[in-house]
Amino acid sequence: MNKFYIPLISLAAVAIGIGCISSTSSNPAEAAPSQSSTGFSTVLTPDIPKTVTICGQEVSLDREDMYERYDRELASIVYTHGNTLLTLKRANKYFPVMAPILKKNGIPEDFLYLACIESYLNPKAVSPAKAAGIWQFIPETGKQYGLEVSDEVDERYNLEKATASACRYLKQAYNKYGNWESVMAAFNGGQARISKELDAQLVDSAFDLWLADETMRYIFRIMAMKEVMENPSKYGFSLRADQLYQPAEYDIVEVSGPIDDWPAWAMAKGISYAQLRDANQWIRSKKLTNKAGKTYQVKIPKKASISRSKQTPTVYNPNWVR
Repeated sequence: MNKFYIPLISLAAVAIGIGCISSTSSNPAEAAPSQSSTGFSTVLTPDIPKTVTICGQEVSLDREDMYERYDRELASIVYTHGNTLLTLKRANKYFPVMAPILKKNGIPEDFLYLACIESYLNPKAVSPAKAAGIWQFIPETGKQYGLEVSDEVDERYNLEKATASACRYLKQAYNKYGNWESVMAAFNGGQARISKELDAQLVDSAFDLWLADETMRYIFRIMAMKEVMENPSKYGFSLRADQLYQPAEYDIVEVSGPIDDWPAWAMAKGISYAQLRDANQWIRSKKLTNKAGKTYQVKIPKKASISRSKQTPTVYNPNWVR
């Protein structure tokens, strides 16, 4: 069984945008369509660079199969506009939380883009295989890497804790493989499968493996997302700062006992149950039994975070806005 599962839509149909892949191409494609004499919009194919950079490693696309795999993912991401736009907007809200956790754990920042292809950065994401949250842990793997998963509490939806657990998985996999591309493939296909195939196919990099199509596409989708996400205007995406979703500010209340009625508890704190759940998506029930007396940190959104008119827009990556 795979330790992780790609959510929501098969990779054949998915397209998200993210990233700044270093490119040696001197002629980037202008992806914004123009009108042809036939009345149809002109559809341009993005230029493919000679090399891209992921996790500090320069990857040549001179090999024909690698060129075609990258081309497929870049075209898919560029031309699925809705998902790409939503991912850009959400990244402004969630990258400031996720990036410092990756850095603290020695994980390359480019793994932000892995999370993007897993969930579109949708914090409510859940797959048919019951993989959940932005990092799309299945229940067994979530528990294995330290997350509580129950009917009342599901920390796969806790962004800070799930990101820290993802770091533990990624570090363990890197210690096994010694290269980040194999770690990415294992996140999708599972470490057991990737280890078996590396041995059977007599190679040491997932770039050289023949695998299920979904897993073979996975690394190239991450690289393509990085390219689009860090250079959105190059591919026709145009956003203002006020259109990006903004990081929220919270007061933290520690809860160490049971909560009989979360809606009533929320009202006493000056917010609705819906606002409580939106800020604490790990809460999965209207009550908290908490027989073990575990301490939970509950976020209460500050008033300035609730009202967009009171927010001063911040931009995580200046390349995201026009």
